[in-house]
Amino acid sequence: MQIPLVDLQAQYRSIKSEIMAAIEGVLENMQLFLGPQSLAFEEEFARYCGCQYGVGLSSGTDALVLALRACNIRPGDEVITVANTFIATVEAIALVGAKPVFVDIDPHTYTMDWRQLDQVLTSNTRAIIPVHLYGHPADMQPILDFARLHDLRVIEDASQAHGATYQGRQVGGMGDIGCFSLYFSKNLGAYGEAGICVTNDFRLAETLRKLRDHGSLIRYHHEVLGVNARMDEIQAAVLRVKLRYLDQWNVARQTHANFYSEHLREVVEVVPVIQPWATDVYYVYVVQVRERDLVRKGLEQKGIATGIHYPIPIHLQPACAHYGYVRGMLPVTEAVTERILSLPMYAELTTEHLQMVVNAVKASTVLEVSSS
Repeated sequence: MQIPLVDLQAQYRSIKSEIMAAIEGVLENMQLFLGPQSLAFEEEFARYCGCQYGVGLSSGTDALVLALRACNIRPGDEVITVANTFIATVEAIALVGAKPVFVDIDPHTYTMDWRQLDQVLTSNTRAIIPVHLYGHPADMQPILDFARLHDLRVIEDASQAHGATYQGRQVGGMGDIGCFSLYFSKNLGAYGEAGICVTNDFRLAETLRKLRDHGSLIRYHHEVLGVNARMDEIQAAVLRVKLRYLDQWNVARQTHANFYSEHLREVVEVVPVIQPWATDVYYVYVVQVRERDLVRKGLEQKGIATGIHYPIPIHLQPACAHYGYVRGMLPVTEAVTERILSLPMYAELTTEHLQMVVNAVKASTVLEVSSS
């Protein structure tokens, strides 16, 4: 039996009839962007996040870029974020001409260590982008307090945490703008690319709507120079179907994660830690192991796919060399990226699948110990 890291076909089979009906409805209408499905999804997802406004976009990267532009982040400004994230977080900062400034991560949650914010604050700091990584929220209250004290914008990168909560509040709804990727493999994923921003600020929402559609709210009347970052109507229709199942799927992920943790806590070096102020929706299930390549090889031989999210921290990527960071400057980030390993995680995993993964990890870690 092969167990993939993510099985999108299993999810599709469970909702196929609803998906096909939704797509057919769009094609019968033939309003293929900024139509009724997009409007409805924006309203439904914003409400899900506890926000007043949603602005559908073509990708999570566009969500971050346009959020920064809407918050008036300009060339020469500095934006504090983390290096343990997908590169889109930093690309967005670069694309508006600003400079990313990195702080290290909390070793338990892999998210921003807010205690380091004052160490990198300068007169050019304009915003903070905390990343809710792997499905676990960043510790938002101290970040929000720091931002309020220093008049900084907070843009939440919630691309991996659809449905996660912090102190009972949905992620994405606490900062000035919450940004979500709706990439196909996410907890809430399109059939391709899509993204969305949520906010409680009407002016920010209006600016985002202008920027996504060539700087226009009225056709052929362009108030600013924008981009084409509109969400496709077919994707919106698909996402509306999937949103109805998101909480159910997240509960399944949490159940699977509990099984993994119960059986692997004494086997691997580290299993995920859930803080008392958070709920984790396990976009990926990440453990730490020694001799990671050996463990991955052992799992691969048993038909079990694994991943690394992410093997090279952003501050050490060649694309970011000009920012002047070198190895040793973010020690926690650098240490964990040498040991992290993502195991199969999706709602449709069965008990048999989970037990096979656990058995394979146990066998592979025994092999690791005997080989070291």
